[in-house]
Parts: sequence; structure tokens; C-alpha cells
Amino acid sequence: MSTHPFDKALALEHSDIRAGHFTGATSPDYWNMVGPFGGATAAIALQSVLRHPDLLGTPLALTVNFAAALEAGPFDVQATPVRTNRSTQHWTVQITQPGAGGTPNMTTTATVVTAARRETWGESDTPMPEVPPPEAVKRFSIGPAGVAWLDRYEMRPISGGIPAKWDGSLQHSESRLWLRDAEERPLDFCSLAAMSDMFYPRVWLRRAKHVPAGTVSITTYFHAGPEQLSAVGSGYLLGRAVGQQFFNGFFDQAAHLWSEKGVLLATSNQIVYYKE
Repeated sequence: MSTHPFDKALALEHSDIRAGHFTGATSPDYWNMVGPFGGATAAIALQSVLRHPDLLGTPLALTVNFAAALEAGPFDVQATPVRTNRSTQHWTVQITQPGAGGTPNMTTTATVVTAARRETWGESDTPMPEVPPPEAVKRFSIGPAGVAWLDRYEMRPISGGIPAKWDGSLQHSESRLWLRDAEERPLDFCSLAAMSDMFYPRVWLRRAKHVPAGTVSITTYFHAGPEQLSAVGSGYLLGRAVGQQFFNGFFDQAAHLWSEKGVLLATSNQIVYYKE
């Protein structure tokens, strides 16, 4: 059994694997202020599908809706295949915790699409930006108190770091950085899902104002198969994130993740709540 912090955070036990019911517990290693890091929760949802014996193919799309923050402690996961076609399989996932009077408290809902990919023509219309190599970029080393998950990753910001001054100045919302697990671990679909949610809220950079913000829903699209992920190993990914529209308390931000060799591995889009 792996002793890597991420694998321990993803550990799921099953009482009835045919029915897709799993149990787990939150990890203090991936804590983020009032609950687990959203990327870790997304990875747990995906893991429940990947552990299901009826799985067809590999992940194509993952949408996670955060209804409430997970509290520290045990949780239940229910993964259900709702339709299976020749090439695609559609899943629903629910994460709950015990509530008052024994009524389950719904914290997270998700949908997953997996696919049996077949070799075809392919090309990328989103080339990796030209950036300095990872070793030429200084590592980010100081994170805010109470945000344990930042210690689980090695991040090397190229541009668009967290503002040095919260002065309300208006600027761009784009960040570029190299990233990988701080403790070496081969890249897989679950870690790729988690890394798709590693970017801090774009409203902080756009306004240079530290307002309350939190992801409501994130969708990640996977553009690689096991061979492409295996080629990355424990190497760096280049991440790019940018905001797109800020309106009446919500904004969306897009993210891209490339391998060091320039292969686009995943893209994501999320809608985020923020206060004035």
C-alpha cells in the first residue's frame, strides 16, 4: 500500500463494491481553511469511479459541484453508472456525511464520463506557452497558515503570483507556473484532477483584493491516456489559469495543464463565488 499523502487521502473502503458504495475519511494533509482542498475532493469522486468493477475506459470529463464543505472525519461515496454505451459511460457520484438525527448531509455531487478511446487523428490548437524551464524558476515556499495542502505541492510561479500588496489595483488575471507533487509520485488521472484545481481565485489577482471566494463547480476535461501520463512520471506540469468574466458575485476561470514536453493533458473551467 502506498504511503504517499495523496494516496492516503484517496483511500476508500467498500462495503458493497457492486453497488458502488465506499467510505473514506478526510486528510489533514490536504486541508484548506474550512475543509479539504477542492482538488482532493474532486480526486476522491473520480477515484470512486475508477475503483468500480463496472468501469469502462478512462476518464474523459469530471464535473464536481461543492454543495457544502466536508467536515473533518468520515464520509460516504456512492458511484453509480447511469448509462453505458459502446464508447462512453456516464456516472453520478454523491459524497455525504452523517447529519443531525442520522440524516445524510449532502456535501458534494459529481458527474463523470469515461470513454473507451480509439486511435484516431489528433492535434492540439493550444500550444504550450514559451516559458523558462522549471529549474530556472524560484520555488514558492511560504503559504498562509491553516492551508496544509500547499505543502503537498512544489510550485514555481513564472508570472501572476499572489499579489504582494492588496491595494485594490486592477490588472490582468493570468498566472503561469510549474507544479508537481512535493513528494515524488507518478502522475495519474486522480492527481491530474486535483492539480486542475490548484489555482487560487482569479479575482484576487484581477483586483489585488483578498475577498472571500470559493469554487462552486469545476469541470475538468482529460486529453491524455495512461501512456501520456506515464511519460510524465513525477515530472513538472506547466499550469496556466485566467479569469474570464466577473459578474455579480460569481466569476469563471479557465486552466490548462501541459507536460514538460508540451503535451496538453487537461483543461478545466470553474465557476467561483466571491464577496465584494
